[in-house]
Amino acid sequence: MRPGFFGRARRRARNGRGLRFWPVLLSAAAFGFGAAPAAAVPAFAVQTGQPCQMCHIGAFGPQLTPFGRRFKLNGYTLRAGGTFTAPVSAMAVASFVHTEKDQPEPPAPHYAVNDNTTIDEISLFLAGGIGSHFGGFAQATYSGVDRAVAWDNLDLRAVDRTTLLGSDVVLGLSLNNNPTIQDVWATLPGWGFPFTESDLMPGPDAATLVSDALAQNVLGLSAYAWWDDRLYTEAGLYRSLSTGFLKTVGVDPGDTSEIDGAAPYVRVAWQQDYGEQNFEVGAFALFADLFPGRDRSTGATDNFRDVGLDASYQYTGDGSNIVTLNGRYIHESQNLAATQALGGALNRALDLEELNLNASYTYKNTVGLTAGAFDIQGRRDPLLYADSRTFSPDSSGFIFQADVTPFGGDNPPLGTRVNLRVGVQYVVFTTFNGASTNFDGAGHDASDNNTLRLFLWTAF
Repeated sequence: MRPGFFGRARRRARNGRGLRFWPVLLSAAAFGFGAAPAAAVPAFAVQTGQPCQMCHIGAFGPQLTPFGRRFKLNGYTLRAGGTFTAPVSAMAVASFVHTEKDQPEPPAPHYAVNDNTTIDEISLFLAGGIGSHFGGFAQATYSGVDRAVAWDNLDLRAVDRTTLLGSDVVLGLSLNNNPTIQDVWATLPGWGFPFTESDLMPGPDAATLVSDALAQNVLGLSAYAWWDDRLYTEAGLYRSLSTGFLKTVGVDPGDTSEIDGAAPYVRVAWQQDYGEQNFEVGAFALFADLFPGRDRSTGATDNFRDVGLDASYQYTGDGSNIVTLNGRYIHESQNLAATQALGGALNRALDLEELNLNASYTYKNTVGLTAGAFDIQGRRDPLLYADSRTFSPDSSGFIFQADVTPFGGDNPPLGTRVNLRVGVQYVVFTTFNGASTNFDGAGHDASDNNTLRLFLWTAF
């Protein structure tokens, strides 16, 4: 399993290949947007003529309000008038990371075993809508930790609106490179809490496949229908990208596995909006047969079957006191025939279970408090989890965050294109890689990895 911290979709690929991704990014942007007027994140605020708080809980992404979900599902096409708005935007995240005890080795080259300050990422966006049928965004990111540039999330859409079976329906296609990044609820891994993190933070070795393992190394096309602003249905297929393409866009193929054929993805959700509050319940699944490390020598594949449930609740009121609840559960069945044949696992049939819960309170879309809990459990294997004293993938804990977003409301002092969030996170591990104490057999406890992070996140 790939290392990660909750399996975040914003994990950058290591060993990037420099700036050769730019021709591909610009080609994708041209395909998605042509020469028509477009706008980007956070210039979506300029495109729509609305402040950030109209689309985002806490006036800063990525968690969406009902208005923001409609904007995304309608292909990012809403525009205030016909005025051209610039199609470029940028984002930057910087961190200071302190762990309870020094990490056994530096988390990345050029960094110390503790008390690290870094620019986590700087991203450039090309995004916006063309007319009433086409829109999306393409993102490229410089990782300050990896000191490399690579393509990042991509979501290009074609939409139409019609009436079917007496219902108003939005029909859409999404071309994207990260399963769940096309989703509109802050429950699935693509946009789930924590909404920002640093690659310098220690994290569990195990995560489900849908929780980021395919991000930026696949391309998928999914079709969706949004019925009466309530029922959402989606089905899609993902295929692995060639090694040559991955090198061009800054991704090391050696860090990826290859899908045998295509990987189906399905999603269904029900949303009910009551004005001042709304809720959602849903299910999702990803099925993939992989050649681990792109190694076809055994003739076998590893089979992953990820099935999940999710739910969310938002109380927005008049914007003075906002409460959100989000949760997801994922069960992954694994048949590791290829990994077993390559000597990487003793057992063929394994599984993982992942639970993520969080609740937040936001005062006047400016000051936010969030508390979350996570739990990963699975069957033991002495080869696959050889770094664990107990040969177990189990990890659990809590994450707390406090943040301030001073410029996201009405009439922001620096204009609608400038937004800023300043925050502090604290991660508490109760179990790490299989145990609470001496998890690695070298005397390290789960609490040694407790992490304090101060961050600055700006978009413009």
